[in-house]
Amino acid sequence: VQLQASGGGLVQPGGSLRLSCASSAFTAGYYHVGWFRQAPGNEREGVSSISSSGHSTYYSDSVKGRFTISRDSADKTVYLQMNGLKPEDTAVYFCAADVFVRSEFALLESQYVHWGQGTLVTVSS
Repeated sequence: VQLQASGGGLVQPGGSLRLSCASSAFTAGYYHVGWFRQAPGNEREGVSSISSSGHSTYYSDSVKGRFTISRDSADKTVYLQMNGLKPEDTAVYFCAADVFVRSEFALLESQYVHWGQGTLVTVSS
């Protein structure tokens, strides 16, 4: 399973970005998809994830209310809409996918086998 993450860039505080994670495997509705991020000097952390059906979504406390995850099977893409960006959101963002992800562990990277390359998000004035 190949994942292609894109959409990162430089944005001012309070601005918005939309990240995309595309894969031909997403048409089948089998994969739970997560977004993770890693800031310099920090460990990678779970940001958000969405179930294979799209009916269940999960967010870390640090992004809840600002970020929205969604998926479009026709586009074979999972999106992460990021609003109200803060400097502390600056990180390399990764998407990951797996078939079997327990909901209570949806933001743990150990749940995911397939990973895309990162896309850099920089929030700065």
